[in-house]
Amino acid sequence: MSRSTQDLRAAGADGPVRPAQQLLSPTELRRVFGAFPSGVTAIAALVDGRPVGLAASSFTSVSLDPPLLSVCVAHTSTTWPLLAGRARLGVTVLGAEQERACAQLASRGSDRFAGLDWHATEDGAVVLDGAGAWFDTSVERRIPAGDHDIVLLRIHGLDADHSVPPLVFHASRFRRLEQLDSARRTA
Repeated sequence: MSRSTQDLRAAGADGPVRPAQQLLSPTELRRVFGAFPSGVTAIAALVDGRPVGLAASSFTSVSLDPPLLSVCVAHTSTTWPLLAGRARLGVTVLGAEQERACAQLASRGSDRFAGLDWHATEDGAVVLDGAGAWFDTSVERRIPAGDHDIVLLRIHGLDADHSVPPLVFHASRFRRLEQLDSARRTA
């Protein structure tokens, strides 16, 4: 059976057929995008001597040469304008035990770093301690894309702790990857 864009099955092969316009509502897009599991990152820097940051699940490796990664930031973010002009931004790949940190960074609270362990680089990039990986970056380019900006970040420094399992966001919930004993034996 072939399907056109006007005749997509929203609930799987046996589900009801819905017009494409219904599939493109923000609620439906968010639901379907949520089928793709993603890691969660913190984007942060020192602003007037204090850490400022946000949570983002739209992290992507982009290029090895030059070393680039990207994140997507909503135009409605009130935090991004504070970070966009910083010389350096820390990108922290959050670990499974950092769900609370992610919730704080995604909140509208005034002190999102209260009770969190973090450090800053000499250039002001802020990274959370105990994470799976971190990058010291600078903004290379911003690309407007609908209601978000795709932000290309040049990598200046990085490190990883592969013993830290990642925090995963899937279907609007935080999840954990299962630890496979066979993977440990072959590593």
